[in-house]
Amino acid sequence: MSVANAMSTQKAPALLTRRRMIAMIGDLNLQQCKKYRIEQLTELWGTVGVDYQYAHFEDIPRCIAIMQAATHLMLYRLQRHDIVTSYLYEARRLRLPVLYDIDDPLFSVEAYATYGNMAVLPTEVKQHFLAQAPLYLDILNAADILSFSTPGLRDHAMSLSPRPAFVRRNFADRETLEAGRTALQSSFAEKSAADGFTLCFASGSQGHEADFQTIAPQVEAFLGAAPNRKLLILGHFQSELLSEKLQSQIETRPFSDYATYLGHLARADVAVMPLADDLFNRCKSAVRVIDAAAAGVPSIVSATGDLAAMINPGKTGYIAATPDDWTGALETLATDKAVTAQMGRNARLVLEDLWSARASQPIIDTELVGWVKE
Repeated sequence: MSVANAMSTQKAPALLTRRRMIAMIGDLNLQQCKKYRIEQLTELWGTVGVDYQYAHFEDIPRCIAIMQAATHLMLYRLQRHDIVTSYLYEARRLRLPVLYDIDDPLFSVEAYATYGNMAVLPTEVKQHFLAQAPLYLDILNAADILSFSTPGLRDHAMSLSPRPAFVRRNFADRETLEAGRTALQSSFAEKSAADGFTLCFASGSQGHEADFQTIAPQVEAFLGAAPNRKLLILGHFQSELLSEKLQSQIETRPFSDYATYLGHLARADVAVMPLADDLFNRCKSAVRVIDAAAAGVPSIVSATGDLAAMINPGKTGYIAATPDDWTGALETLATDKAVTAQMGRNARLVLEDLWSARASQPIIDTELVGWVKE
């Protein structure tokens, strides 16, 4: 090899080996995102015989090391940064095809500008996100192909990027199913003996008070109709926004690890998942439905985003498009707890059968699998 091409790879590793290996480099700081977009891919790609390793983007030695054995590079939730640019350079030197994956429209100024949840956060936080959006779009457009957590997110990204775009939804991995089963079993006796009815609202990040406010009148009327009705709030929430008259019927639990979260969730009779109708939320995935179904709890969801894709109305939950829909669904479920419990069991069975790890739709577009396997 001459000095001129001493640092060049003449043929792509994917053409020299029959075994495919994905190197995933991403932002691993958000635990939910790490679980659903990074860790569970080991199980998914394992179903089709593809090796998979991942690293946090700031762990430079590991990132470089896993790229050397890879046939494909995936970047998750990364923005323009000197380190990220160096990984792209190394990928091109090694002739690695590059995929960019993301699960929120962090790359879209338009989505952030209309995002209702920003209204409950400090102005400087919104300005920060708006300023960061073009940096995400830069790296997104440096990849060969793109993958997104929902069809809505994919469609919006296609208005900002010419790259081929596909869907890889979140799903229930073995850890989720096992943790949900444990939570369901532990809560069974307590739930069966309870004479009241509990609805649960889970908030994994700040700002979701704006979503809850879209159904607050219906929830408060529901709670006010009977003293044994409860609202369980999990995670980040400003409970002072709710009526003082109902505080005795509201229980809050702080943000916790996943197993503890599912344990609390399993105590509820139904999970409520409202989303304000804005561009950002139209890109949202159904992770909360996955969590609830894993714990054997039916869901009432907004028609916004991808949540409705996981609901079989009247069998595993309800889709509520209007205030009257929310009121009707809550009253219907509270009327017969045995039927409601059966809907939760149905949701769990559908989760196992349709929304667990598989390299096919509805979890992942077959074209994306083919891009790795070809």
